[in-house]
Formats: sequence, C-alpha cells, structure tokens
Amino acid sequence: MFNFFYNSNIFIWIEKLINFINSIFFVLLLVALSFALIFSPPDYLQGDSVRIMYVHVPAAWIGLASFTVIAFLSIINFIFKIKNLTLIAKSIAPIGLLFTCIAIVTGSIWGQPTWGTFWAWDARITSMVILAIFYLLFILTHKYFLEESKANNVSSLIAIVGLINIPIVKYSVEWWATLHQPASIKISGTSSIHSSMLMPLLLMFFVLILYCALIFLMKYKTEIIRIKKKNLKRI
Repeated sequence: MFNFFYNSNIFIWIEKLINFINSIFFVLLLVALSFALIFSPPDYLQGDSVRIMYVHVPAAWIGLASFTVIAFLSIINFIFKIKNLTLIAKSIAPIGLLFTCIAIVTGSIWGQPTWGTFWAWDARITSMVILAIFYLLFILTHKYFLEESKANNVSSLIAIVGLINIPIVKYSVEWWATLHQPASIKISGTSSIHSSMLMPLLLMFFVLILYCALIFLMKYKTEIIRIKKKNLKRI
C-alpha cells in the first residue's frame, strides 16, 4: 500500500487538489475578510478590537487540532511502523506551529485593549506556549536526528507526551482563574456568541483550513520527493 504514495499518480492528484484550492481560495478569503472586517458588528464592550477574534480563534483551533492529529498518527506509527503516517505528521507540524504562534501573537494584541496588558503568564497563555515548544521539539527531532527510525521514535514520543497538554489548553480557563474568557462556542450546550459574529468566524475558519490544506499538500509532496530521491541514492 505504501508504494502507492511513491506512484506518479499521487502527484497528479496533489496537483489537481492544489489547483482546485487555488481557484477558490482568494475569492473565499475576500468574502470572509469582508464579513470579518466590514459587515460584522463591533462588540458592545471591546469595540472593533473584537475583530482580532476572527484570526485568533481559528488559529488556536487549528493549532490544537493539528497537534492532536499528529499525536494520534504518532501513536499508530509507534505501534505499527507505518512510514506514510510519519510523512503526514511531518507535513502537518509546520502548519500547527505557524497557527499556534499566530494564536499567541494575536491573543497578545487582543489582550492589550481587553485586559490592559500584552502578556500575562496565566494558564491559557502558558499552555499555548508549551504547545509551541512541543511543536518545535517535534520538528527539530526530524532535522537533527540523522537516523530516520530514531527520529521517528523520538518524535512520536514527543507528540504522545505533548498530547497531555491539549486538554490543559482546552480547559485551562475552567480549571484555573485566568484573564482569558471562557469558550463562547460550545458543541454541547448554548453558545454565547451572536450569529452576526459566528458566521464570519466560521467563514474565516473555513478559509484558513483551505490554506492549511494547500500548505499540507505542498509539504507532503516535497516529503515524498525527498524520500524517493533518498531511495534512488541507495540503488
């Protein structure tokens, strides 16, 4: 099955997906930004600074979700040694790190007018910084361990240990007294965010997911090419 991912057909499918996403991405981005920056109302307390939410919240979601996926792929790979899962995890990691950093930076910018400070070492901010550190460790493991099997094992352990931090990030505002407000959107229960703000938020999330898919496909393609070149050198 793994040989399929070295087949030239996979490159054809990747290129088709990249072209499709490119064809709709900028139009959807323009629509999402229009709703986020123009059509959505200012908050009655935070004013226009609330618009940072339309980047900050989706970035945080993506950062958390990406590491969760990496951790579960690492668990499966650690047990069954499926090489393609390593390629997928390696391709997701830079995206997760990017959006985790975006969430931290935008949260700090949002914090100044909201809390009166750019930075406070509360539970949510601290746990997000720890998440970024786990991402860095995962990525650097593959950069500096020359032996591939060792790099895969160490990075898998890092991801599995880092998974413990995900619920800490998620529930930090409920477990400890923090400056960060509780979640406004709840899967189970009543969300406190108004629909006029929810729709732009979901639109921005969808656009950023498309961007993630685009970056993932390009990175994944690069990883496959790297493996193919490495195997050809052995022949």
